[in-house]
Amino acid sequence: MILLCPRVHRSEAPIGVILAGGLGRRIGGAKAGVELRGRPLISYPLQALREALADVVILAKADTELPSVGGVPVWIEPASPRHPLTGIVHALDRAAGRGVLVCAADMPFVTPALVSLIVRTDPRGAPAVVPTCGGELQPLLALYLPAAAAALDPGAAVAARPLRREVAAIGPRLLEVEDSRAFVNVNTPEDLMRAAAALDAPTRR
Repeated sequence: MILLCPRVHRSEAPIGVILAGGLGRRIGGAKAGVELRGRPLISYPLQALREALADVVILAKADTELPSVGGVPVWIEPASPRHPLTGIVHALDRAAGRGVLVCAADMPFVTPALVSLIVRTDPRGAPAVVPTCGGELQPLLALYLPAAAAALDPGAAVAARPLRREVAAIGPRLLEVEDSRAFVNVNTPEDLMRAAAALDAPTRR
């Protein structure tokens, strides 16, 4: 069975934002370009967002090393603090009144169908739509609406604050997702090996 996932084209629709500003120390740096089955790691979530959304950008630091991304615009976020909230708030500022569907650059199992589901979920007045899986918020694959910019604080002290706690505090609409694989991220060489094995698994006989 083929699941159709129509792209969201409305001018007020969210902008897809790949968060690529992390240092990637545990995997040796330049995480976005690390090869996974012959492709840059960032290309997996990027493809999913491009299939689901009309407008997609990459958000990175000025010194972030990025692989060739096929003409996808790159937005440069502030140099500090290094924390996902910095990227989320900066993306909302750049989005000019539109929401942003953010996705970490190291999440190779994100699907267009899940992106579309998050985007089309009614926020019911909340400033964000955030999936949960196994009882845990998944704020690195979530929809943030313009109101979230004022509620989230990316100040200098943010580096010491867990992202999940900060996002939970703004009262997001929660969306339960059963498939935990979608939220797997790649932080270490061991994670990379496991991701490659998982991507190969469906083709094994």
